[in-house]
Amino acid sequence: MAQHFLLSAAARSVSLAKVLSMSDREAETVFQAIRWQSTHGSPVCPRCGCDAVYECRRPTGGPRWRCKACRSDFSLTSGTLFAFHKLPIRSYLAATVIFCNEVKGKAALALSRDLDVQYKTAFVLAHKIREAMASETKGMTVGGVGRQVELDGAHFGGHVRPANRKADRKDRRLSESQTGKRKVVVAIRERLLGGTSLGRIIPAVFDSEDAAMDFIKARVDRATTIHADESPAWNPLHARFDMKRINHSIEYSSHDACTNQVESFFSRIRRAEIGHHHRISGVYLVRYAQEAAWRETHRRDSNGMQLGVVVSLVTKNRPSVDFCGYWQRSKIAA
Repeated sequence: MAQHFLLSAAARSVSLAKVLSMSDREAETVFQAIRWQSTHGSPVCPRCGCDAVYECRRPTGGPRWRCKACRSDFSLTSGTLFAFHKLPIRSYLAATVIFCNEVKGKAALALSRDLDVQYKTAFVLAHKIREAMASETKGMTVGGVGRQVELDGAHFGGHVRPANRKADRKDRRLSESQTGKRKVVVAIRERLLGGTSLGRIIPAVFDSEDAAMDFIKARVDRATTIHADESPAWNPLHARFDMKRINHSIEYSSHDACTNQVESFFSRIRRAEIGHHHRISGVYLVRYAQEAAWRETHRRDSNGMQLGVVVSLVTKNRPSVDFCGYWQRSKIAA
């Protein structure tokens, strides 16, 4: 029997010990090489794109450059999701390695203990990494002629503690007994040609499966064959797509239709909710779903490759609108 990829040496191309043993200069060199790959690590001004820059380190020794064209100063993280950083670059690389090494997810409290930082710092840092992961599928569409996708929805979050006495308990499955906090994650999972390999996953959060019609039509090519379950919410899609349906009250899969792979994605979120986060607020549910989608997509990549992808995505995104100065706000970011 062939060895599972995650058990092989190829899956371990970087280690936390290796990152923590780096000096500040070595960590800066690694981050610099990932951010400015096109210039082989040579700094480029994030404001005007000029490569005519010279080094002017801070008195504390922190890396900093000045652009000869626009005369602006910038650092390693200027104009990225990690902008205005307070921790050493080595700590950000370590946080990314820790985050990538987890299969189901990483709790902010555990991350704060690993990095010896406040919970607030770890919470915001984890969400910035999730934001970077989510940017990989921003505006992406799947499917096409001869291609197939699986479609399904699942409920997450919104836990309500049951009443002590059985007579006082409510059946939360009934619409009149719901609080509105429990949301539906609708996921589209593409099958690559041949049907054996799996492609990208695009998740989104709605109040109900019926509300996802516009999202599905915008993200799935019209020539795609869609596999879905017996939910009546998917009935309107027959007018636009070639549909294959499976009735789960009879069987899990058939030769004609199967949604087992998109449901395996939901199991990853479920284990993250139960085993790591315990409670997922509806406000942040979409971010956790996007994180799980990224993990599922890159599950066959080594942790070193995952580190490079995440740091590259961090550097390609502007400073976070939701989490830049998050704890100084008077209300929760959406």
